[in-house]
Amino acid sequence: MIRVVATGTFDILHPGHLYYLEESRNLGDELSVIVARDANVKHKPRPFLPEDQRLRMIRALKPVDHALLGDLHDMFRPIAEIRPDIITLGFNQHFDEEHLRQKLRERGLDADVVRIPGYPGSLASSSKIIERILNTRGPPDPTGSHGEE
Repeated sequence: MIRVVATGTFDILHPGHLYYLEESRNLGDELSVIVARDANVKHKPRPFLPEDQRLRMIRALKPVDHALLGDLHDMFRPIAEIRPDIITLGFNQHFDEEHLRQKLRERGLDADVVRIPGYPGSLASSSKIIERILNTRGPPDPTGSHGEE
């Protein structure tokens, strides 16, 4: 059995996320997804959705066999427990593949690292979706009104 691990924040779930997970699942027999902990997301703005909700959404997706939250202190701990054959990275994830391979080898993990190409759609990232919402609907009204009277 070929085990695949995909990782990500998965904030504001969109077609690009689904594409990444489908392509990851196509590489093996079992897909485990590690969802980033809120406290560990430091390379971009904090997620809108709390980690437990993001995890629940990922668990509900058809390509996903298992989903879990990442470790608060050691990102490699869940990978060591799963012992995947392949780790996939999204097109815009900030990992350097060779550095990741080296860190895996240091821990005795022999997983291939595969970068999944980007989804061809125009709204393939949470930041693009947020930008489009703000451009078409404007910033939120501080009074909480939605323009209704």
